[in-house]
Amino acid sequence: MSTLLGVPRWPVRRLYQRWRLHGRGALVSKKPVKPSYSFEFKLALVQRFLAGEGAMALAEEAQLSSPALLKTWARAYRRDGEDALRPRPKGRPPAPASTGESELDRLRRENEFLRAQNAYLGKLRALMEQQRRSR
Repeated sequence: MSTLLGVPRWPVRRLYQRWRLHGRGALVSKKPVKPSYSFEFKLALVQRFLAGEGAMALAEEAQLSSPALLKTWARAYRRDGEDALRPRPKGRPPAPASTGESELDRLRRENEFLRAQNAYLGKLRALMEQQRRSR
């Protein structure tokens, strides 16, 4: 079929698997929200898959969108162990708490930085002036 359409085999195979799992509706409609699965659910399915049960049968039983999802979980499980299946926090990580530095310490550090910057710029000007004179 893929050669008739002029497309690679794997997308056609994936669509066929989804059609076998969910019928005609799987090819037309999309799920409105991406489902999330618990750690225990993922771990149980991956362990059954690694024990030799078929990905297609497990995906159908668990009502997954595709057997590829189960294979992705199994690959992560093999690579990183059980922790790979645990949910990760969403969003940006929280900002670090303030260091407790006093205002005086912060101003001293800023003053030190500005002095160093001023010295650097002074030496840079002197070098540029020296180059201009030597020409």
